[in-house]
Amino acid sequence: MQLSEGLGPARTVQLAAELGVADLLGDGPRTAEDLAAATSTHPGALYRLLRALAGAGVFTEVEPGRFGLTPVGEHLRADHPQSLRAWVQFQGLFNGVYAGAMHSVRTGTATTPQVFGEPLFDHLDHHPEHAAVFQDAMAQHSRLMGAKLAAAYGFQGARQIVDVGGGDGSFLTGILRANPDVTGVVFDQPYVADAAHKQLAAAGFGDRCSFVSGDFLDEVPPGADVYMLKGVVHNWADDDAVVLLSNCRRAMGRDGRLLLIEWVVPTGDTPHPSKFLDLAMLFVYGGRERTEEEYVGLLGAAGLRLDRIADTKSTLNVIEVVPA
Repeated sequence: MQLSEGLGPARTVQLAAELGVADLLGDGPRTAEDLAAATSTHPGALYRLLRALAGAGVFTEVEPGRFGLTPVGEHLRADHPQSLRAWVQFQGLFNGVYAGAMHSVRTGTATTPQVFGEPLFDHLDHHPEHAAVFQDAMAQHSRLMGAKLAAAYGFQGARQIVDVGGGDGSFLTGILRANPDVTGVVFDQPYVADAAHKQLAAAGFGDRCSFVSGDFLDEVPPGADVYMLKGVVHNWADDDAVVLLSNCRRAMGRDGRLLLIEWVVPTGDTPHPSKFLDLAMLFVYGGRERTEEEYVGLLGAAGLRLDRIADTKSTLNVIEVVPA
């Protein structure tokens, strides 16, 4: 029953993020009536929403009808240093995709084109408001994971890191901060250039990290000794993933290494978030999560070899890859 009702809690926290409730509570608790006036919502309905999320630990009902933030709820504030508000809003974009996901189950292809009329990345090109949410969501996730990866994985001996599909550079800056002798390149589509330049300048890495625009399905900047792909390969079906990996292989020297920061699906009945994320990749992108064996086959087709899988003390892994 809990599995079948999971969309309810998800949609509830999405609504709170869309309304900006946590931002309104930033200065302290407020009544449901006050919050309803500020968000143009029905007071009784908003109270019920807040009560449900208080029961889930997002808000707290400090006294009848008056709500404040919990440490979890603080992450829904747009100004929180580890904000996840855009990430939660981004998930809400795909409610219609999940509703129509039987298409993916029957065909093995993405549902997004059926709902949006075009593949996701084309849709983002044509809808700047959704692209902005996407960029902010990816940056929020990357800020969290960049610091974790830098603490868990050693970049000793690295000279220059190219973050392929690196967005606004939030992920790479976390790694550069922990490795002061390393320089970096963020490589992504031209539409994220402005955001990347601002992020790199704000982080104080304008002299150590540059942004290069391009399409990684065409080519990847050569000359670095470390290449990274964080949460990129899983967006793509095998054929496109091999093209991407082959382009990385051509850019790498014989002593270069490629780091895939991805979820590795465990075999058997072991519970793991990658198994539900795998379905999300199918429904939204037409991509997939992969087992270690599947990565070995994918990499081999691109002239690469899996060297080891490093534990990051999280559900993500670093898959170290070298030329075959």
